[in-house]
Amino acid sequence: MEKALPSMIFRKEGVEHVPIRVFQVNDSTIIAIYKGSLSPFDILIKYRQMRQTGKWSSIRTPKHIHWTVDILMKMQSYNELTKQFLDFFIDIWNKTIPIKSEKERQSLDLEGLLNLNKKEIAQFESLSRKGEYSVRFLILLAKLLMLQEKTNRPDAYMFKRVLDGLRSGEDLFRVLATATLARNR
Repeated sequence: MEKALPSMIFRKEGVEHVPIRVFQVNDSTIIAIYKGSLSPFDILIKYRQMRQTGKWSSIRTPKHIHWTVDILMKMQSYNELTKQFLDFFIDIWNKTIPIKSEKERQSLDLEGLLNLNKKEIAQFESLSRKGEYSVRFLILLAKLLMLQEKTNRPDAYMFKRVLDGLRSGEDLFRVLATATLARNR
């Protein structure tokens, strides 16, 4: 029996926020993008996860610290594979181009973003066994966070700085401090 998906509409300060796109990443994760307010073509990212109890979590905003801790957990069991995964993310970062129009923002294709990386999803799938997030979710989340960051600031660096710190084995506390400094919404 198929589980009904929860609504991704939320209210903040009396304003109803309806997503531009909603995508079911897998049986336990839904991600949505909304019109943001930090720049003309900003996107806001939210997600929900199925809990162990069979109920959906509340709508959450992903933070850099969330995916960073997840990567660190994966790194404990799969150090080399996780470093390759980080190299893949660094490559995505280098190729990410900001959103430059309302049409581009409205036409974001979340499934298409994932379909471009079927090979990598398969290559890194074993990382899904550790940590909180699946590789599929992390790839989509990373792409959206990079897009968001570069759309809001062409000279953005936070995501890349965290990636570089993780990849180089930088001091754990420095990496976590950098991930925590990322602007939260």
